[in-house]
Amino acid sequence: MVTMWLRAIIVGTLMMAAGTAAAKPQRLVALDTVQPGEWELRALEKDEGKRRICVRDPRQLLQTEHARHQCRFFTVKDEPAAASVTYDCAAGGGGRTDVRVETPRLVQIRSQGVANGAPFARVMEARRIGACR
Repeated sequence: MVTMWLRAIIVGTLMMAAGTAAAKPQRLVALDTVQPGEWELRALEKDEGKRRICVRDPRQLLQTEHARHQCRFFTVKDEPAAASVTYDCAAGGGGRTDVRVETPRLVQIRSQGVANGAPFARVMEARRIGACR
């Protein structure tokens, strides 16, 4: 009985992973309205300053801690104004990101996971400030 239960869990997990994991997250409805350009990311919980990134694809906002890594994504939630993904970057770590799209130029980001062997947790506001330079 336990063996059948374990087999069902393993098969179900493999089917889910094969059907929804990808090198980049597939299209997310929540990010459809987010405008490309230069964005400023500001931490909301700690005074960590601000940083700017050129966003050519809004999906870049999903892995702000692992920007240079190739990661596999799994979509947890995809609604018109909110999305959640988990991702695995192999030896680079991984995490979970929740985004809430306020407007095409303002996004709230909550991300946590492991990067460079250490845990991280960030709550940020991302605001489009213009075209990429």
